[in-house]
Amino acid sequence: MPKLKTRKAAAKRLRATGSGKIVHRRSSRKHLLEHKSASRRRRLAGLAVANDRDTDTVHLMLPYL
Repeated sequence: MPKLKTRKAAAKRLRATGSGKIVHRRSSRKHLLEHKSASRRRRLAGLAVANDRDTDTVHLMLPYL
């Protein structure tokens, strides 16, 4: 069977935890930060777990994840 190609854009944005969940960075953290509260900036700094409905799509894009 031939090797499967990885979508490189998805590989740069998504990764798996030790238990196999998909995590990604949160949006709205790049600019215009001065009017956002400190608690909101801290919350946006962490990683978020991807929705369960998206995991099948992610595994198609990243077959070796």
